[in-house]
Amino acid sequence: MDDKAVQRNTEQVTAQVKNLIQELDSDMDRQEIQSKLGLLHREHFRVTYLKPALTLGLVEMTIPEKPNSRNQRYRLTAKGVAYRNNIVKK
Repeated sequence: MDDKAVQRNTEQVTAQVKNLIQELDSDMDRQEIQSKLGLLHREHFRVTYLKPALTLGLVEMTIPEKPNSRNQRYRLTAKGVAYRNNIVKK
C-alpha cells in the first residue's frame, strides 16, 4: 500500500488514535497501552482510542474470537504500521 493510499484510507483518524498508534510498539494489553498513554478511565480509552483504531483496521486483537478474554492483547496491523511510518515521515 503506497503512502497516498494509506493517507486516503485513514483521513478520519483522530488525534487520540494517532497517539495510540504511536505508542503501540508490540503486542500489548489494554492496561499497558493505557499506562503508556497516561489514561486512567477504561471506558474513555475503549470508546475514544481503541474502538476507532480497531474499526479503521489500524489495530487488531491477538485473540479476535474471544474479544473479552483477560489474555487479550492488541497489535498494529500492516495498515497501522504503514500509517505510523507515514506519520513519522512528516
